[in-house]
Amino acid sequence: MNFGRRQFIHTGLAGSLLLSFSGWLNAAGARRFSAAEREMLGAVVDAMLDGVLPAQSTQRRPLVAQTVDGIATAVAGLSAASQTEIGELFGLLAIAPARMVLAGVGKPWREASVSDVGEFLQSWRDSRLGLLQGAYGALHDLTYGAWYGRPDSWEAISYPGPPRGYF
Repeated sequence: MNFGRRQFIHTGLAGSLLLSFSGWLNAAGARRFSAAEREMLGAVVDAMLDGVLPAQSTQRRPLVAQTVDGIATAVAGLSAASQTEIGELFGLLAIAPARMVLAGVGKPWREASVSDVGEFLQSWRDSRLGLLQGAYGALHDLTYGAWYGRPDSWEAISYPGPPRGYF
């Protein structure tokens, strides 16, 4: 099929508009994670914030869910390429065979203990493979960014909040 110059330009413009529209939709709100991705992120958040979260599960669960929502919001603000990479990481960790091979966690995420998930995270952090270290860094930064991005967590670190009245 031969494209004429005019058809090539129209196709390029239509593609640009479609990409712009999809970027606008993505920027309009938090990325929607699948249930499996939310379970995986919940386990990661639970392990990473173990010393910070309350011990009682009735208080802990809503904070973990809020942090996962914060991760979704943060991911939605990333570039399309970064969102794709993060999506691939989350997708891999959400499926059982990859969870077992890459993370060494044999149980489903919702059943995994904090120590099992902590061991997986520690192994990625200390890995000789830069790819796993980078994946750990992404999980770490997204988790802590979402946690400390919430004003109700600032008191614990004596952060008074951003300056007011200067702008």
